[in-house]
Amino acid sequence: MDGVSVRTGAGVRSLARIVARDDGRGGTSLPVLESDGPLALRRTRATGSEARVMLVGAMSGPLGGDHFTVEGRVEEGARLSVGSAAATIALPGQAKGEAHYDVRLSVADHGELHWLPEQLISAQGSDLYVTTRVELAAGARLVLREEQVLGRVGEEPGRLSSRLTVRIAGRAVLDQELTCGPGAPGGWDGPAVLSGHRAVGQLVVVRPEFAAEPVAATVLGEGASVVPLAGPAALVTAVAPDALRLRRLLDEAFASLPRE
Repeated sequence: MDGVSVRTGAGVRSLARIVARDDGRGGTSLPVLESDGPLALRRTRATGSEARVMLVGAMSGPLGGDHFTVEGRVEEGARLSVGSAAATIALPGQAKGEAHYDVRLSVADHGELHWLPEQLISAQGSDLYVTTRVELAAGARLVLREEQVLGRVGEEPGRLSSRLTVRIAGRAVLDQELTCGPGAPGGWDGPAVLSGHRAVGQLVVVRPEFAAEPVAATVLGEGASVVPLAGPAALVTAVAPDALRLRRLLDEAFASLPRE
């Protein structure tokens, strides 16, 4: 179902909404699947009890002044996997000011969400602020991946700020923010942060069984680590010279976690 995007003097405002619901027959229905303008949602072939949705970029962006929002809700007992058809590229626009990309996710008890978009690329001259907020019930499950690439091949990056917040049963277990590129606080490219790398990613895994058996803190080779969070969750952080190596590091880290 398509909604309406609004173009103003300050850029484009666009909203995409997904609701996943247990259909009572061992599967997951999507009673709400709405998108507009630059954001297009497409249902793809389901696997078992899991519904699958692809986020397709119908236009370039986000550009300067744009404000995109994606909202996803997984109700009790439902299972949803969301990916994207291609990388998202933040570009400079004619409108002044930064662009915003907001992701708002919630998962009820016994619900499960896999949020696995492709990379976000910060092109030279762009200015993008990304916020991802996740609200989980105590019995919810989550696999969430974020990957940022600073600049396309052979170019300097734009300014990219990214904040990721995860709350379980109303309690914050993760709240972190990173700003890179021109105008970012000093040290963002130093040895304590990116150390000259141009790809950075996070993987958050929430499983109720982690409450009884927390994940052990581990360094995974060069550029990746796993740490337990203050709840039934684990955080993988990785830096790499490029998007391909970053994905490999995150995949390897995910495979190293205890199986369900």
